[in-house]
Amino acid sequence: MALTAAALLATSLGLAGCSSDSSADEGIVTTGGGEPQNPLVPTNTNENMGGRVVDRLFAGLKYYDANGVAHNEMAESIESSDRKNYKITLKPDWKFSDGTPVKAKSFVDAWNYGALGTNAQLQSYVFTPIVGFEEVSAEKPTAQTLRGLKVVDDRTFTVELKSPSIDFETELGYAPFYPLPEAAFKDIKAFGENPIGNGPYKFASNGAWQHNVQIDLVPNPDYKGGRAPKNKGLRFVMYQSFDTAYADLLAGNLDTLDTIPDSALASYKQDLGDRAITKPTAQNQHIGIQANVPHFSGEEGVLRRKALSMAINREQICQNIFHGSRLPARDFTSASLPGFNPNLPGSEALNFNPEEAKKVWAQANAISPWSGRYEIAYNSDGGHQAWIEAVANSIKNTLGIEAVGAPYPTFKNIRDEVNAKSIGKAFRYGWQGDYPTMLQFLTSQYYSYSETNNVDWKNLEFDKLLDAALAAPTQEESYKIVAQAQTLMLRDMADIPVLDYIANAGRSDKVKKAELAWNGLFDFENIEK
Repeated sequence: MALTAAALLATSLGLAGCSSDSSADEGIVTTGGGEPQNPLVPTNTNENMGGRVVDRLFAGLKYYDANGVAHNEMAESIESSDRKNYKITLKPDWKFSDGTPVKAKSFVDAWNYGALGTNAQLQSYVFTPIVGFEEVSAEKPTAQTLRGLKVVDDRTFTVELKSPSIDFETELGYAPFYPLPEAAFKDIKAFGENPIGNGPYKFASNGAWQHNVQIDLVPNPDYKGGRAPKNKGLRFVMYQSFDTAYADLLAGNLDTLDTIPDSALASYKQDLGDRAITKPTAQNQHIGIQANVPHFSGEEGVLRRKALSMAINREQICQNIFHGSRLPARDFTSASLPGFNPNLPGSEALNFNPEEAKKVWAQANAISPWSGRYEIAYNSDGGHQAWIEAVANSIKNTLGIEAVGAPYPTFKNIRDEVNAKSIGKAFRYGWQGDYPTMLQFLTSQYYSYSETNNVDWKNLEFDKLLDAALAAPTQEESYKIVAQAQTLMLRDMADIPVLDYIANAGRSDKVKKAELAWNGLFDFENIEK
């Protein structure tokens, strides 16, 4: 989101939810959710409302615990002497929820499906390191399967990467690497509406996904991994606003909520007492703008982005709107990740500096005089209005231009236009870690060829640095190269990092235990009612 987890871009909530107290629901944990953007296919889910469900339905070779540590899930062993050639052996006797066995072929078929260009999967970029990706991912593929994947027997397959990767083994708990049953390939769209997985939960029934209302999951009795549910099921309830969801939490109609609305940030600890939950998490919020928007290409675009960045009073926004529950961004990843460096060369462009902002804006005007107004798109269903308006006001007051928030009804509305490169204005977007490394944030969003490169920033020198960071012999060496790569991003101001997260969440008095995971979502399997 994976981003999650599922990779998972930004927080959004869908339409109105409701709650039920019938005896059939006893022991079921109701939790805040939203309408997924797409059918629930792991390789095509890159936002957190779909991701939080997909990660419950499927089990990968690895899984991440609440602190972001990766453990073997379906993998009995993952062997490599060079971090380039891998032999993967599965644990025996795993089944999908339709009773069919999970085999090595289930993984290889799913990865090949995800990588194939004609399938247009949003998460296809994760297969880039595997030998043969260029052939299968092309607009007109010259191969249907990845040369670097080979099934050895029912429990064994091998993976050959183009170059060594320090992240690959950790990455194998991420959603696009989940297996799929044979039934998925008969009608992938129908499968996504009623998925058959191998994870800790399964759909409660055929119509478990009531669009824009709720998704019901129950424990999967065939699950054999380390995430066995400690509850009787999950109901993801879709709300139109966080305020409504929070009111339901206080009334005991909702068991857990992973985003406290802005309106309650000053009071929620008092409201909830020991049921208030807080944790630094691998999430961020940025403002992006694509190069096809007038005034934002080439050198003029670099200067404008830098000026806008220095015109934002992040510290004030974190204190006044979020009551200290956000941190001013210091890089393009997240402050909670291993190897984070708050003092990268060029990071002074992330400081509030009105005089320098005006000077740099004037340099941009010398290239092409500013015209129009600066609009920032945000989704009304995600609790973003207050901070986006504060950003716009800070820019307006500093640079003397017209700057406004531009509300869109839903997260999906914005994502569709961003993906089509037709949005024509700046936009809010965020990233919620899919696996806990800085490289995950950077490779997913800023590699030249990534499908989730929201801002269309392309830099071949940067691509080579990411390749080198992945191939580094040690983590420390990798962190140094990541710092060089981010220095390039700051030089070009690839986009505008604004905030990092300290997550705020809550549980109702019906819940005995609920903890946040490293990515800001609940550790759902371990919620106890």
